[in-house]
Amino acid sequence: MRGKHRVIIYTKRLRFDFELRRNITIIRGDSATGKTTLVDMVREYTDNPSGSPVTLVCDKPCYVLSGALWKEQLFGMKEGIVFIDEGNEFVWSDDFARLIRQTDNYYVIVSREGLPSLPYSVEEIYGIRLSGRYGTLKQSYHEFYRIYGMDEKKMEVRPEKIVTEDSHSGYQFFKAVCDDYRLRCDSVNGKSNIFHYLNTHKDSKMLVIADGAAFGSEIDRVLHLIEDRENVALYLPESFEWLLLKSGILKKGEIARILAEPSDYIESREYFSWERFFTALLVEKSQDTYLKYSKGELNPAYLRETVKSQILSQMDRIIFEGAVPNDEKNKKC
Repeated sequence: MRGKHRVIIYTKRLRFDFELRRNITIIRGDSATGKTTLVDMVREYTDNPSGSPVTLVCDKPCYVLSGALWKEQLFGMKEGIVFIDEGNEFVWSDDFARLIRQTDNYYVIVSREGLPSLPYSVEEIYGIRLSGRYGTLKQSYHEFYRIYGMDEKKMEVRPEKIVTEDSHSGYQFFKAVCDDYRLRCDSVNGKSNIFHYLNTHKDSKMLVIADGAAFGSEIDRVLHLIEDRENVALYLPESFEWLLLKSGILKKGEIARILAEPSDYIESREYFSWERFFTALLVEKSQDTYLKYSKGELNPAYLRETVKSQILSQMDRIIFEGAVPNDEKNKKC
């Protein structure tokens, strides 16, 4: 399944209207915020469409997944939108993560806690906003420039250290940038290690770079950890490959069209997380060029000064300071 899908569900007393654009959407919030009411309305409609006081309008079938027989239920849910209420412990299991990867559904999961086995985006975590009898979804984590955990009035990051989730091409790129500016660059080798790293390193001004497309399960505890620390900021592009594509170094108009509306191109069954799609797209579009991309080993062409500068220019409000870059030194000699 791909694309954006609008869900309108209402009774005489309450109406929800929202749009889904990825295969996993998380709904959070305290008690009495309407989360369970939404799922109950979907359940009431699906149990008795013709006799229910609930009206549901969507271009895809909607389901509610719950209880001990969830696996059996899941097999009957095809190319639809699956709602899962809070309290269903199976959403924490590796079994659930494995099985939904094999489906072509979109999932709306109510959970107050992060779900570490699922790669969901920081941009697809919502609370329910109620205004009178109308309800919609409000993004919990959405920041300008994809920079999180900093004073919005300053909106400028001047790191002394870069910390990357990536240990391959992304780390190799930022390690080279840091070498130019005599900054430190560390890799934590996985998103789940970022929290521990930040908890044990509190000295320098650091910029943490991770794949926003799959960082959803970590964002809450990381932001709580750094909320009183002015020396830490998170930069969460969709992925490192997305950053390269966004920079325009591959001058292909189709890439810009895809990045403008990714959901129209990303088949959820094939790409469980958007980061995987952007990797595949970059590999495909760079295949016959001098910028041929490999995730495991960075092509040195990406470290040419003109290419590197074009990539870094996409990182709005992030300013690298320190030693004069090596290329600039060479120009002065």
